[in-house]
Amino acid sequence: MLRIYLREAERLVLRNDSEIASAQTAVPEVAAPVLWYDLVSPTSAESRHVEQALRLSIPTRDEMEEIELSARLYQEDGAEFMTLTALTNLDSGEPMKTPVTFILKGTTLVTVRYADPKPFLAFVHRALRVNAQGYSCGEEVMIGVIESIVDRMADVLERIGNEIDGISREVFRSKSASSTKKTQNLQSLIEQLGQKGDFLSGVRESLVSISRLVAYHAALETQQRKPSKEVRQRVKMVQRDASSLGDHAAFLSGKVNFLLDATLGLINLEQNQIIKIFTVASVVFLPPTLVASVYGMNFESMPELRWDIGYPWAMMLMVASAALPFLYFKRRGWL
Repeated sequence: MLRIYLREAERLVLRNDSEIASAQTAVPEVAAPVLWYDLVSPTSAESRHVEQALRLSIPTRDEMEEIELSARLYQEDGAEFMTLTALTNLDSGEPMKTPVTFILKGTTLVTVRYADPKPFLAFVHRALRVNAQGYSCGEEVMIGVIESIVDRMADVLERIGNEIDGISREVFRSKSASSTKKTQNLQSLIEQLGQKGDFLSGVRESLVSISRLVAYHAALETQQRKPSKEVRQRVKMVQRDASSLGDHAAFLSGKVNFLLDATLGLINLEQNQIIKIFTVASVVFLPPTLVASVYGMNFESMPELRWDIGYPWAMMLMVASAALPFLYFKRRGWL
């Protein structure tokens, strides 16, 4: 899909589908009135149209997914090629990473993506309003899109932080009567913590890619591209926001690791408690077993066998031999 946004009176205006179709079949027009080409899972014809209009080469999906810095941030054909890692499906439990490439040539921006993250939709809805902020060049559009992505990351980190706080309360304030049920709850919490850890890893990777992209773009200021003071301030603000959100994501990752260790420790404590119960039971019943074994011997000369109180005596001795170790363990605080 190809979306073309024009600049009219310092505002973004979306060109309709019929105009896009006619433009693709006609001779490529001058790129001056076009502010933004947005390629979403583009066909070869759509990519070819943008390449002819701007005289550049659109990177393929495989090239966008390369992780080398030189393959993600470079200059070619008089244009800046910058790729970041975005996240989709952030409202679900299984976010997916997807590359997004920004191409700046002159005053025109080209974005190439194979997913439709919500920040793009949010930015477009905001930019197409009647009283929307004005955009005079593609650089301003790119900064606006990246700001929208960073805002989305901030909302996600706030939500994950609240969910981690809820898990923390479950870990340290659980009052389940049954130890088996408590262990099952802790095992469920481990699965949730693992999901949160994977989620935060993706967020941190995305924020790092944003920081690298913005730093690279800020370092390419030349005589041909002199950004305004407002654009420079917005770039610095995006850098600070991405850095601070990265620190917050690292803090949440540390908290997840702490809760994971604490949960595993509690499970070990529960298991040790069960083993201790079996150990104490075996120690308590060992003396009665010894008494019963003694009086079960087949010796002819055993005086207690001829007592009228021999049986009660043996029973009392077994009870006492079991009760005394139990009371001793209880007094020492081992139970």
